[in-house]
Amino acid sequence: MHSAPSPTPASGPRAGRREWTALGVLMLPLLLVSMDVSVLYFAIPAISADLEPSGTQQLWIFDIYAFVLAGLLMTMGSLGDRIGRRKLLMFGAAAFGTASVVAAYADSAETLIAARALLGIGGATLMPSTMAIIRTMFTDPGQRAKAIGLWSGVMTGGIALGSVMSGVLVEYFWWGSVFLVNLPAMVLLLVLGPVLLPESRNPDPGRFDLLGVPLSMAAVLPLIYGVKEIPSEGWRPEYVISVAVGLLFAALFVRRQRTAESPLISPELFRGRGFAPAVVLNLVSSFAMMGSAYFTTQYLQSVLGKSSMEAALWALLPTVLVGVAAPVAAQLVHKGVHRGHVVAGGFVVAACGYGLLVLAGTDSLWLVLAGAGVLASGIVTVMSQMMDLALGTVPVGNAGTASSLLETGAEFGGALGMAVLGSIGTAVYRHEMPDSAPAAARETLGGALAAARHLPDGAGATLTTAAREAFTSGMNAAAVAGALLLLGAAALATATLRRVQVHPTPAEQTSHPAQESLSRSGA
Repeated sequence: MHSAPSPTPASGPRAGRREWTALGVLMLPLLLVSMDVSVLYFAIPAISADLEPSGTQQLWIFDIYAFVLAGLLMTMGSLGDRIGRRKLLMFGAAAFGTASVVAAYADSAETLIAARALLGIGGATLMPSTMAIIRTMFTDPGQRAKAIGLWSGVMTGGIALGSVMSGVLVEYFWWGSVFLVNLPAMVLLLVLGPVLLPESRNPDPGRFDLLGVPLSMAAVLPLIYGVKEIPSEGWRPEYVISVAVGLLFAALFVRRQRTAESPLISPELFRGRGFAPAVVLNLVSSFAMMGSAYFTTQYLQSVLGKSSMEAALWALLPTVLVGVAAPVAAQLVHKGVHRGHVVAGGFVVAACGYGLLVLAGTDSLWLVLAGAGVLASGIVTVMSQMMDLALGTVPVGNAGTASSLLETGAEFGGALGMAVLGSIGTAVYRHEMPDSAPAAARETLGGALAAARHLPDGAGATLTTAAREAFTSGMNAAAVAGALLLLGAAALATATLRRVQVHPTPAEQTSHPAQESLSRSGA
């Protein structure tokens, strides 16, 4: 089927050197926010030895950042649209820098948990603000697509880089250095931001929906907590109840947004053609990306026997393809290839990455790395296009809210991907393990490796081999499910995006006169 000819792009003023320099400044805090998701991977042992946290405290040290970040994204996106995205960005940078110092010199587990929570608050202000400011600075569709492609690449690369930087810093300095590395970038942002970044806000935002804030957090936090814990702990009642409570509050939140006079998330956003498909397809992309990471990180360490540092360095290789994917996708759309076809192609490429994981055995380093790289390049293609589509089809005044909704969906999709694909892998693992294996060994690969160390050499080696083969079989099965999901997403993208314009219409492209004046003045 041939798609209808794409309309002529509705271009705004082209960005110059000032805007591209400002984008470079925005990328630094964005990189650090994404790195903080994984920066504790190697620091936790040193922190545990120094602060002696309980098991529960250690979990909260690691998880509180992502929970607070996810819970506040929608609130901060809406707040930025009201008070000004640059103002919120400056507040977030100051909070992030302050929290980094507190975390670095924390003398107790409680202090470190509080500092990590404050880092999450800062991160929740920085992520939607950067995307909304990009929407304001780059009104030309082609330039905006390139800028968003860079944003997507930095976000993806930062998560991989965080664990490696953590290992290097902990190797040569003390554990607090993983937080102090944030300070130069935040200081640079606070100095250059007011000079280079335009201020913008929704000129007619209405009253702030105070009731929507706790409802949104009550929906997001239990959902992500329950879904995140299920892969490692199983379908325990407390996690199922957590998911159910989150779904209940999600229903109440949606009802509130449909009836409130000035909702936190305006239902009008979903009436723009392309926004709802963008949110859903972006969620599926995050599902696939994090579902894959759940297996590949364990495969490198527990199946191939790499040290944590070796595994982190090997995991950097697949990100090389990520840097190419988004710019190529943007160029294809700019050349006139319909966005729906580009997105569907990205999903098919990602499905091929899962296909490579289906073929992996217990000694398939390069095959697994290739699969991870192909999958990531396809997913970043989709994500960059969905962000560009979503931001291009909403008024500039709602850019912060729109970007926060995309990012919240991505957080939930990532947790769901680890839960669903992780559960598939775990079920296959338990089915493949022999009944004669110790109980702990039949639960997880980590449990099997720990049990093997307490067995005689021959029995330990046999158990280790069986566990690694069972885990790999579980990864193969999960990869089949992931590939089928992505092929279905390709069909969904083709169907839902076929009538969506490649470029926004003039009405969508043009911001409110008062807002445009404010943005360009840098007030």
